[in-house]
Amino acid sequence: MLLRSTLIYAPAIFLTRISALLLLVIATRLLDQTEYGFLALVATIGEMTDMAVTNWLRIAFIRLGGKGAISEGSLRLAARALSLTTVLALLVSMAVSFAIAPERWQEFSLAVGAYLIAGSIGRFALCVLQMQQRHSVYSMLEFLRAALGILLPVIALLLINRSFFVATLANSLGALIAGSIGLGLALAKAVPGAPRFAYRDLVTLGLPLVLMALLAFGINSLERLILKFFYDASAVAVYAAAYALARQPIDVIANAINTGAFPELVSRFDEHGPDAAGKFLGQQMALMARLSLPAAALLTVLSADITDLVLPASYHNEVVTLFPLIVLSVLLANFQAFVYDNIFHAHKRNWLLIWSSVPGSITGVVLGLLLIPRYEGLGAAYALAGGSLVGLIGSIAISSRLMRPQVPYRDVLTSVIVAALCGGVAAMVGVMLGEIWVVVRLGVSALAGGAVFLGLTALVHPQETRRFLEIAVGRLGIGGRRPRVS
Repeated sequence: MLLRSTLIYAPAIFLTRISALLLLVIATRLLDQTEYGFLALVATIGEMTDMAVTNWLRIAFIRLGGKGAISEGSLRLAARALSLTTVLALLVSMAVSFAIAPERWQEFSLAVGAYLIAGSIGRFALCVLQMQQRHSVYSMLEFLRAALGILLPVIALLLINRSFFVATLANSLGALIAGSIGLGLALAKAVPGAPRFAYRDLVTLGLPLVLMALLAFGINSLERLILKFFYDASAVAVYAAAYALARQPIDVIANAINTGAFPELVSRFDEHGPDAAGKFLGQQMALMARLSLPAAALLTVLSADITDLVLPASYHNEVVTLFPLIVLSVLLANFQAFVYDNIFHAHKRNWLLIWSSVPGSITGVVLGLLLIPRYEGLGAAYALAGGSLVGLIGSIAISSRLMRPQVPYRDVLTSVIVAALCGGVAAMVGVMLGEIWVVVRLGVSALAGGAVFLGLTALVHPQETRRFLEIAVGRLGIGGRRPRVS
């Protein structure tokens, strides 16, 4: 089931992340570092506010609404809650915008507001499609959002004005178009009926998620605001570019796995109990390690060539030094969010998320305030890594009181060895190729590391590899009938 759902959602998530990376490549060349820094800060404030004030609804809605047919009553209730929380998010973002960017407050707050409105509609549409198990529509919607997300900002930057404000509004317009279409398609399949839950149920599950998101912000994003406070927007630009490059490939893998796995996890918990859910989480952890660790190794050893190829020369030196720490931080954060934090969601004990997030958030803030004034971007990366590590430890410690996932120690150790071999081969090939075109060196090194990964995976996990190929062939429509996969 995990392989099938991962392959279903991976292309859609991959396309949106590729769109974000392409926008990074283009925006860092069309905008100066200060403008790109403001663009990154808009995304930071928008994501923080969205996670705290609107994203909780998605998790609570999935947990309470189940999967399959969704009633019109449930949708109306969730839509009203979303409207109220979006208005609250806009008010919060205006205050935060004035504190972060007082010199360009009007543009900044309008850009964040557009980001929030477009994002809330798109997030709600994807949530309903995910619950309705309409995987193909979900993928098509994400493809449309990815295409518009790169096309409209580039056109706007070239034809209107080269500023973060224009780029953000164009990107938000693309998200709004895709989200509106998706919402229409989702609502068309709603079935008559009363809501399965009440406002009180949403608030009971959602309020802890709001507080948890604010605490998580101390781990994952506050270092950018501290950079802006002690330095300027150009310092944020370098750090944000490194974070985007190091994060996106690993996030594609983890999000593709969790997007399909989360509804299945809560379903197994409700129908078969904690033991079945713990076993499923162990399988999810094994798959995340199997795919994420080799990707992290390749990103780390190829970081210099990736940076040289993707970013302008003014970004190169500092970005390369930040890569390993950010890659490590993303890995730790993904295992926390998509394995151990899911235990709290399954048990509907979201208040415990707050206590599990407090130590990591405090660690991230303290390290940021201590290290960033002295070490700038490198200090921010250390703060991110420290906060992520403590956050994962806190989540493991508290979630173990509710349920212990069947940790696949052997699979994780095997994945570490495979990752080391992949990275080692890619690094050696890069050294052997020497001073040639960077795109050639990067491509050949990545292919060599990827070939090692595929070969070792087929050797260590022959049945899973065969199943993966069968599902992939079936998805592509090759060879007649699509195979059945449980």
